[in-house]
Amino acid sequence: MLTGIQRFFQQMLAEPEAREDELPTLELAAAALLCEVMRADYRVDGAQLEALRELLMTHLHVAAEDVESLMAMAREEVETSVDHYQFVSLIKEHYDYGRRIELVRMMWLLALADGEHHHLEEHRIRQLADLLHVSHGDFIRAKLQAQGAGA
Repeated sequence: MLTGIQRFFQQMLAEPEAREDELPTLELAAAALLCEVMRADYRVDGAQLEALRELLMTHLHVAAEDVESLMAMAREEVETSVDHYQFVSLIKEHYDYGRRIELVRMMWLLALADGEHHHLEEHRIRQLADLLHVSHGDFIRAKLQAQGAGA
C-alpha cells in the first residue's frame, strides 16, 4: 500500500502537466488529517468511519466509488508517517483561511461522530488547527458549530 502511495506522489510530482489540478493530492492530505483525528483516542468507531465517508463525499467532493480507496490510502499514510508536515504544508499552500477553518470544523464533526467528546481528539484537533494557522477563536467557533450540528 505504501508503495502505491509513493508511486502516486512521484507520478503527480513528475508529471504536473498530466493532471488537471491538484485535487487528488489535496484530498489525500485532508483525508489523512481527518484520519489522524479519528485515531487520536486509539479507537476507530463505525460511526466515525461512516462520518468520514460522508465528509469526503459532501465536503471534499470525492466520488462514491473512490471513497473507500481514498480512506484506505489516508489511513495507511497516517500509520506510516512520522509527522503531519507533508499534509499540513500542502493544505496551507492550497487552502485559503476559510477552507482551513472548514477543515477544522470537519475534524470536530468526525471527532464527535461517535457521541463522545474525548480529550485526546480535542488535543489533536487543537494541534492541527495551530499547524494550519487557524486562530483559537475560529477553532472554538468550529467546535461549537460541530456540536450544534450534532445536536
